[in-house]
Amino acid sequence: MMKFIKIDENSRVPKYQQIIDSIIHNISNGNLTIDQKIPSINMFSEEFYLSRDTVEKAYSILKERNIITSIRGKGFYISRTKLISKVNILFLMNKLSTYKLRTYNYFIDSIGANSHTDLHIYHCDETLFLNLLDKNMAAYDYYIIMPHFKTENLEHISFTEKVLEKLKKLTPEKLILLDNSKPIFNGKTNEIYQDFENDIYVALTEGLEKIKKYEKIMLIYPEKSVYPYPKRILHGFRKFCVEHKLDFEILNKVYDDMILKRGDLFITIEETDLVSLVKQVREDEYKLGKDIGIISYNETPLKDLLGISTISTDFKVMGETTAEIILNKTKGCKIKVPFNFINRDSL
Repeated sequence: MMKFIKIDENSRVPKYQQIIDSIIHNISNGNLTIDQKIPSINMFSEEFYLSRDTVEKAYSILKERNIITSIRGKGFYISRTKLISKVNILFLMNKLSTYKLRTYNYFIDSIGANSHTDLHIYHCDETLFLNLLDKNMAAYDYYIIMPHFKTENLEHISFTEKVLEKLKKLTPEKLILLDNSKPIFNGKTNEIYQDFENDIYVALTEGLEKIKKYEKIMLIYPEKSVYPYPKRILHGFRKFCVEHKLDFEILNKVYDDMILKRGDLFITIEETDLVSLVKQVREDEYKLGKDIGIISYNETPLKDLLGISTISTDFKVMGETTAEIILNKTKGCKIKVPFNFINRDSL
């Protein structure tokens, strides 16, 4: 590494700043890579005949900017290689779905050009999530995390003990919990969240006048899934039906050749169930929105185009609010995202 570092004795630029500039320049052109070890403070000062204080000041500034990190007993390492932006962000998303990507795209559009965001998908897998966080623990200014995990039985869990332990090692102000809420830092962490149980209850109540015209309501809730859903959705749905004395049933999926009856109303969560149900309604020559009703969970442009009624969080607000928190350097903000009932032709 030493051969790449240039210190100009005749320059008016302070020596510590020359060290910083030289290291950043060599990262930018690829001479230095992430996780690469750099010389110790003593070695650097001896090589360039600089005072130890000068090198220590340069290293301290580089550490503050998360460009290098120190490991006790081992030395200093490059921790960031993308230096073209003022703010570096790690975005950890549990799955790559249409509506999750809408949140991400709204965030990217709002955060502006003075930032760099790395998106990683951890597939609701605890081990993959922990490995990603371990690898990038000191490399970013902000960590945006959508916390949704699965148990060994493929059931949903918002946080695991190991995940909580790892998150507590982050600086609270650097962490933004998205889509889910957990008070783990005494109010210092920013949270932009859905209230899954109350959201579905309130949204369905908004559509009660149309919903109660149907004979029976079926919620298609996958009990076990590669990407499981919060059981709070189930609790909110059941609460709504019981309070309004509505006949209901909870199904695991839309079955092939499922028996459909006039007066049925289905609430689907997964896209595959929605597609299968619409196909069966058409094959059985029922009229969608009159004979059979459908409400789909999570709004997408395609559902709007097809006239499918939805109950959904506002992904635009979620993405834009997250960007505003970073741009305004907000701390300890807790915001519940609006959740809406959108009535269309399928109801």
